[in-house]
Amino acid sequence: MSGDELRERHMAATETVNTLRDRLKHKRRLLLDTDVAGYARSQGKTPVTFGQTDLVCCRTLQGHTGKVYALDWTSEKNRIVSASQDGRLIVWNALTSQKTHAIKLPCAWVMTCAFSPTGQSVACGGLDSMCSIINLNSHINKDGNLPVSKMLSGHKGYVSSCQYVPDEDAHLITASGDHTCVLWDVTTGQRTSVFGGEFQSGHIADVLSVSINRSNSRIFVSSSCDSTARLWDTRVASREVRTFHGHEGDVNSVKFFPDGNRFGTGSDDGTCRLFDIRTGHQLQEYSQPSDDNEVRHVTSIAFSISGRLLFAGYTNGHCYVWDTLLAQVVLDLGSLQNSHDNQISCLGLSADGSALCTGSWDANLKIWAFGGYRKVGWSNLVDQGPTRRLIVINRRPARLIGLVEPGRPSGRPDSQRGGERRGKARGREELAREGRKVSAGDGESGVWGKELQPSAVPGCLLPIYILTLTCPTGQAQQPTYQPKKTNKCPGRQYALVGRLIAINRRLIGRPGFWSSWSGRTS
Repeated sequence: MSGDELRERHMAATETVNTLRDRLKHKRRLLLDTDVAGYARSQGKTPVTFGQTDLVCCRTLQGHTGKVYALDWTSEKNRIVSASQDGRLIVWNALTSQKTHAIKLPCAWVMTCAFSPTGQSVACGGLDSMCSIINLNSHINKDGNLPVSKMLSGHKGYVSSCQYVPDEDAHLITASGDHTCVLWDVTTGQRTSVFGGEFQSGHIADVLSVSINRSNSRIFVSSSCDSTARLWDTRVASREVRTFHGHEGDVNSVKFFPDGNRFGTGSDDGTCRLFDIRTGHQLQEYSQPSDDNEVRHVTSIAFSISGRLLFAGYTNGHCYVWDTLLAQVVLDLGSLQNSHDNQISCLGLSADGSALCTGSWDANLKIWAFGGYRKVGWSNLVDQGPTRRLIVINRRPARLIGLVEPGRPSGRPDSQRGGERRGKARGREELAREGRKVSAGDGESGVWGKELQPSAVPGCLLPIYILTLTCPTGQAQQPTYQPKKTNKCPGRQYALVGRLIAINRRLIGRPGFWSSWSGRTS
């Protein structure tokens, strides 16, 4: 067969493939007669309101000397690990911005990192085609570095993504440029299962990202340069459960929706998409038109703890906050103060959903806190019964709650009106130790009441915290004092007399915060 005949047959086959692809797209459009946003609008749903003070940059983590490629939070939400082009893993204290570990890696070209569920070890991988396990509690070697405790070797291409199986440190899933995903036994260092690459199944290009279903750890989803995402069951490695089409470029990031029945993707085609694993259909596309007709690639995505918000990082340095219900951009972090100077390469949400961390090619990480400098909630004691309830709705959990009793300047609770006294507030250290305990604002005031408990409300975007104060006498007293404004507290907060107030914890550590209240209870 001559070369001309081969070219003609190749062109004919390519034309046939393109025709079949167009027919498939048409069939999918016929099946998808509506999307999530269209249905939500028909039901009269309103968009999320998000101001520029609702999500603010409260920390900038500086320490890397190269591009930041990956990050991960611990389950206890106070530590972050980041991997950079400088060949180092850094473990950060997210509350103090201090480095707890700076680990020099055997291979400088690291592309991914992940905390174990217990937070005792870190996994990382890159262009060396291996996944390294580092025990953070091990002794440093003679070079002053933490040694690698286990090397998982078996991939034939670079390791692009890794994630521990939830609730255990014994198993890990990696994605690789050899078109496969691998389930590892970390204890033995052996491969348990290989997904794809054989029997004409799996991805046909580099696998870029994996995400494990937290409600069913046997299920995970992978994304690839073949423009698809594939659903896998660890019990059946020979073939994927389902393949999801729709993207027209490399799928760089994949993340399960909080309920485990859906997942989101971010792609080089500039779109994010939401898929349903039960039906195999695309539920929604999230795309923002560009002013300069330049496609902005999506590099990383993450969902809020309720799933109502989708955070997407782009190559132009922007991070859009999408309303997943109405497919609208409610905030652009790139337009805020202290935003990144280069493309966002990775992002992740803390375990409790109270903070977002972004990593960039500008070698910095930034922590964005919900709430900012604003009053987050207060309520009258209006319940007509033996209990009094304060409902605080806040994007960041409220940490400081105080009660001023009328006629008692020191703020000590009256046994006929308040609750059980718990001690004295001593400032930031006391709150860090007390956690979500109810506490008064100055050194003379008492700490009393119940612990704040999160309450899951269906359809509610924000976490709700309910405080119950029990009146021992069974008689609810109505407050007689009105709130008084004060300019002494930074951030336009309020000092309330005879009422309850929740104040963003971020203000507590400011110099002079406690003295600025001059004996008032906050």
